Amino acid sequence: MHILVVEDHADLATEIVDYLGSLGHSVDAAADGPAGLRLATGGHFDAIVLDLNLPGLDGLELCRRLREDARQATPVLMLTARDTVDDRLDGFEHGADDYLTKPFSLRELAARLNAITRRGMAIDPTLRVGDLSLDVSTLEAQRGTRSIALTPVRLRLLELLMRASPAVVRRAQLDRAVWGDDPPDSDALSVHIHQLRAAIDAPGEPAMLQTLRGIGYRLLPP
Repeated sequence: MHILVVEDHADLATEIVDYLGSLGHSVDAAADGPAGLRLATGGHFDAIVLDLNLPGLDGLELCRRLREDARQATPVLMLTARDTVDDRLDGFEHGADDYLTKPFSLRELAARLNAITRRGMAIDPTLRVGDLSLDVSTLEAQRGTRSIALTPVRLRLLELLMRASPAVVRRAQLDRAVWGDDPPDSDALSVHIHQLRAAIDAPGEPAMLQTLRGIGYRLLPP
């Protein structure tokens, strides 16, 4: 998974990032609310670990903006030292998917992340942008009634772009999400994007995959 950790306590953030990384996840981190919101809305993440008390913008407001303003459904696991029922209900009302009270076990944090991402997949495994669809459980892609055959790398790129749509996904984010910390040569992503565009934007169909030169790519409905 690609996970965003928004936590202002440096030692705890490092522990979380290192532990999730040891499990094979790709992890980005932010130390305050505004930076966390920029990352959360500007890239694709499978889950967000979000501290409640953050400088600049607290976790509740960040989560609310993510849900209401950015219209993102990325699963959010909220961390807090507050343990009353009212505190937990407040987090859920602002859009959190689960709640973990400090101090906590890193193993439990990882288990809860797995649980909330599975729940999100179970609700609707099909991503849709315009007439383009991708069933993330069967990996079947279609544009209208036309089936689209894609390699594993291009399926992953398509999923990332569809989850982020209509936002721009930066080249570095795509490289990291697909290849981790050891991406291939600089032309590899461009080649895969070129082939993905040829597959989803057939002749005669309105183009959906857009290139923002020097920045990244995005999918827009026709």
